Amino acid sequence: MDCKFVSECGSCTLNLPYTEQIEFKKEYIEREFKDFYAGEFEFFASESIYYRSRAEFGIYHNKNQISYSMRGKNQKFVMIDECLKVDSKIAAIMSPLLKYIEKNQNLRDKLFGVEFISTKDELLIVLLYHKDISNLKCEFDTLAQEFKIFVIARSRGKKLISGSENLKERLNILQREYKFILGDGAFIQPNRAVNEKMIGWAKDCVKDSRDMLEMYCGHGNFTIPMADKFSKILATEISKKSIENALKNCKLNGIDNIKFIRLSADELMQAFAGVREFNRLKKINLSEFNFSHILVDPPRVGLETSVINFIKNYENIIYISCNPTTLKENLKELSKSHKVSKFAIFDQFANTTHIECGVLLRSKNEN
Repeated sequence: MDCKFVSECGSCTLNLPYTEQIEFKKEYIEREFKDFYAGEFEFFASESIYYRSRAEFGIYHNKNQISYSMRGKNQKFVMIDECLKVDSKIAAIMSPLLKYIEKNQNLRDKLFGVEFISTKDELLIVLLYHKDISNLKCEFDTLAQEFKIFVIARSRGKKLISGSENLKERLNILQREYKFILGDGAFIQPNRAVNEKMIGWAKDCVKDSRDMLEMYCGHGNFTIPMADKFSKILATEISKKSIENALKNCKLNGIDNIKFIRLSADELMQAFAGVREFNRLKKINLSEFNFSHILVDPPRVGLETSVINFIKNYENIIYISCNPTTLKENLKELSKSHKVSKFAIFDQFANTTHIECGVLLRSKNEN
């Protein structure tokens, strides 16, 4: 990546030609997981620039001038005026947005951060302040209208919305388009193109299916496209807002075979064990499901021992991991009951050492 800040900015940690980055990551994963899998490691590459649909920058003030900032490699922060990793819509607006804010003291004063969230058709910016913003709604509305974007301004205990706090996204998965509504605070896969490949890979993992159970489902990023692979899906997530959007996304895509339930992993396991009843499950009969697959997409800490022991009961496990270290630890236990039959590497973050993986495990008790 021909970035003028690459020697100073701490964001890009792998300064190699992209073909060499691919080899570096493949060799690392193959070496780390050779004890679990001897087959082909599929690699799903990213664009090397303009790929990131969510990005956050600090704001550095020098009297009446402001600059974007990122953490530095050899210093606390470095001032930048562009970023080649971000989505092209974000890259195009970064400079004019900063100049607009710089000229307006009300918008500039006490601004300490800017977050950008882009979809295929829309763009949202979130402005973060160390001051009371209660009287600035008109300023934010004008900013939104000027750039034809959505704007959210946040300060302690205050949130102002100009336009909408939700974004519409479109994903193309195996030649079919899916529509989503995303909240500004929702977890989203930051590399749209690789996310599409990742969902497609997960769908290709499904053979001889019945029903699916999904944990950590978010707004339905995997769930919605997986629906046509199963008779029924039960999907759980702890975030109330994510569940609300997941239900909307079902309607958007004309899907009626998914039950989204707001339950934590512990609550789900309690429900299946019959040790506790939940009002949220009063319209759902768990015994009516005949699960052939379970899909888990846990946070970086991976799966707790209790969850590992729970998912061991399922024939097929599709495990999406954002941390190879915790994935390896989890596989030490899961490999006692299951065998890895597919392994994929997803390069969500080009120019960094970060690696995401997908693993399909099949029960050793199944033929």
